[in-house]
Amino acid sequence: MFNPKRLTLARQRRKLTKKGLAEACGCDQKTIIRYEDGEIEPPPDSLATLVRVLDFPEGFFFGPDPDEVPVEAVSFRSLKAMLARDRDAALSAASFAFMLNDWVAERFTLPEPDLLAFKEDTDPEMAAQMLRQKWGLGERRVSNMVHLLESKGVRVFSLVEDTRSLDAFSMWRKNTPFVFLNTNTTAERSRFDAAHELGHLVLHHHGGPNGRVAEDQANQFASAFLMPKADVRARLARVRFLDEIIRAKRHWGVSVAALNHRLHRLGITTDWQYRTFCIQISEQFGRTEPLGMDRERSMLWQKVFTALRAERITKTKIANALNLPPAELENLVFQLTTMLPIDGHGSGSGKSRANLRLVR
Repeated sequence: MFNPKRLTLARQRRKLTKKGLAEACGCDQKTIIRYEDGEIEPPPDSLATLVRVLDFPEGFFFGPDPDEVPVEAVSFRSLKAMLARDRDAALSAASFAFMLNDWVAERFTLPEPDLLAFKEDTDPEMAAQMLRQKWGLGERRVSNMVHLLESKGVRVFSLVEDTRSLDAFSMWRKNTPFVFLNTNTTAERSRFDAAHELGHLVLHHHGGPNGRVAEDQANQFASAFLMPKADVRARLARVRFLDEIIRAKRHWGVSVAALNHRLHRLGITTDWQYRTFCIQISEQFGRTEPLGMDRERSMLWQKVFTALRAERITKTKIANALNLPPAELENLVFQLTTMLPIDGHGSGSGKSRANLRLVR
């Protein structure tokens, strides 16, 4: 049967209001409302129009109820500044990620979560140190945040959202942590976003503060996790010029602004130095990043798709199995499905099998 919840999901993914969808389909808004309320099913000709306008396969609208994401379960950084259509579109993408994750989990043994859950009054700096100790990181730099999270059982997906109000968000789903990173940011910002969302996952797993307080805690955690204070003090005991911060930021893989803030918080720079560096950073670089680094991408999904290619499972087969547009699939996995063959004539071999166990 036609599933009205899936119509709502597709409409929200396309950032359309009910009125906007009605206008695009050439029908009355009340008709769309009745479709989404489940009062009536669209006749064949109207369904064909919905498929064309929303650019979703017809089978998508006849699937089971989607695992929808409640707003209150998600750590949105700028919820007040975010347009409802941008928020709903991002949450719709998360629902698609759940579909893909479940499909892959039926075929592969994926890493189990290995995080800590701290009490709500835990100091973020201490929490970062404790998690580093649990993971055996010591004071070493994190070479790749996405790879680290995936190795600890966090499912990391990418987003391609054209909005400045959405950098990243995270949530727990059925005891599995999920992180979503918007690729419309710098690589350094994305690394910090990943650490920020890790902070939410371990500091706010059982509730606790929200809003500005929770965001500040997650920022403190991310800063401490990426830039351990002992390492920072050993490498930058004294700072006089902005160029010193720019050169040093590459070691920790963070933005110059993030390192400037960390140095001030640790008392290495004075209030006057911090404000001066903030002005210089804004004037010289704006929203760009000096000495930029390469963007981090998923290792888990790369291994999965390598194994699927060896089994001659194409991106079209995966999209058809999920009843999703292939573009939605690609946007979620850092464009890594481009390594899969499009048709049924893949060239993978057993020699390229990834280090994941394929469940048969």
